[in-house]
Amino acid sequence: MHASFDEKQEISTSCCCNSDKLSKIFTKYSHRPPCRQSSDQEIKHNRAPIKQSKSMAVKGGISLINFFVFNSEYGPREGDEEKKIMYYYPKNDHIDTKIKQIGLCEAICKFTETFSDKPCQSLHTQKTRQTYLEPEKDFWIIMTVSVPYTEKTKDGQPIVEYREEDVQDCVYEALLKQAYRMFHLFNGTFEHILAKNKKDVQCLKQRLEHFYSRYLQTLKPQFCDILDIFCGIHFMPLDKNTFLRVQCFINLLEAKFSAVKYTAFLYNDQLVWSGLEQEDMRIMYKYLTTSLFPTHLEQELLGSTTTSPARVQGSVHYGKFITGPPDIKDDKSIGKIPRVYLNTSEENEECYLLVYRAHNASVCMLINVSTTLNFDLCQKLDVFLGPQLTNLASDIGEQYSKRLSVSSDPPYRYIYFNHMNLAQKTTVHTDNKKVPGVNIPQDTLRLISDISSDMSRNGEDGETIVKTASDNWVVGKRSDQREFYVVINQKNANLIEINEEVKRLCASHFNSIFFLD
Repeated sequence: MHASFDEKQEISTSCCCNSDKLSKIFTKYSHRPPCRQSSDQEIKHNRAPIKQSKSMAVKGGISLINFFVFNSEYGPREGDEEKKIMYYYPKNDHIDTKIKQIGLCEAICKFTETFSDKPCQSLHTQKTRQTYLEPEKDFWIIMTVSVPYTEKTKDGQPIVEYREEDVQDCVYEALLKQAYRMFHLFNGTFEHILAKNKKDVQCLKQRLEHFYSRYLQTLKPQFCDILDIFCGIHFMPLDKNTFLRVQCFINLLEAKFSAVKYTAFLYNDQLVWSGLEQEDMRIMYKYLTTSLFPTHLEQELLGSTTTSPARVQGSVHYGKFITGPPDIKDDKSIGKIPRVYLNTSEENEECYLLVYRAHNASVCMLINVSTTLNFDLCQKLDVFLGPQLTNLASDIGEQYSKRLSVSSDPPYRYIYFNHMNLAQKTTVHTDNKKVPGVNIPQDTLRLISDISSDMSRNGEDGETIVKTASDNWVVGKRSDQREFYVVINQKNANLIEINEEVKRLCASHFNSIFFLD
């Protein structure tokens, strides 16, 4: 349920859900004069670049205002309200401010229960957007972000217009879920932490403080979009023989080292093989590609780690641990090895995450914490992994380079996601870890999120075609648990021609994937 209130945050007499957003989309984006007919040849040879829409500069962009975790069961009596607070950012806010914010959230959640069995999801005010998540019973996580605005002058008077449509509930609900899942990956559930520490709530508060005080520094709400909703995985396509070699390599590793319980193999930040459950791999992939790997690369560029080849029993290899011993020749330090919590046959199964890398290939090994992880085991793993992974990475690299040399920049920008295996592909987003970027207008990207949200809400397969004010055609298709969105800049084309062009694109780039016509 989405509750709407004015900026004074007075509770209105009714709460309403967004019912038919798609009609709003067409009203907003599709008021265009009739398009003239154009030939198929024009469509094929007049592929103009995606136009960036001309709009007034947006000031005071989306930023994090506060983020907090509370449990009302820990402070039910008046005067004990502070005990409800498990974590609160910003830390230097006055305690009265913290208590008032949590009290307001409690009131909203109770109030909206009157209208729906579903818990409240968001609160809209003129200047802020607040998102709610109850990941575990009685534990609530709340995030508030600012609404961007534009300034203009009318009749000599400055006017501020807030752009609430720039902040999409579906995106920030996904961001909040991601924040919880990332905490769970490294700490387990809230209840698990309490159970391990004899219900000592201070231990939970310390874990929350330690994790979120660092995690929130990496949060970039202004760059979040539909990919945060999908939270998918980029898979590495390989020919059958090479994929079989990778699988044999993983099987041999797990057979030779029984301590290695689960394994994942990545090349160039793309997943090749995983023995983990999908949901565990989804958040693990997010951590590896947005945190661990970029940090390791920065350290290498700064020269803090050596890149010289190692020599083992007469053979030379370029393998080394990313998590584990920083120097395999120095047995005095085993390095930092994070612990992660997985939901396998055993809930909150705790494992060491040992990551080994050679060239652009990475092997992630999950070792149960009941196993003694010492320098001797790491040394044996290095002897086995180093030469084999170096050779395998070189062969995959050759295949990867050949594919890049023959592939051309697609004429249209598209996003693809498969809900069954979490496979994700995009030509809309640039490959930049530090400052994410997109090559289509932001309003077009938000439109894609709106279409996806409407299709998910309806739960039916279908197709939506929209023409935007910036002359971009946006086509969304949902079929058999797959979603596909393409942006085409052809202002003189009509619906029939755009539909035919999308069919050609699907045939050339997704010929093995079934889409309903």
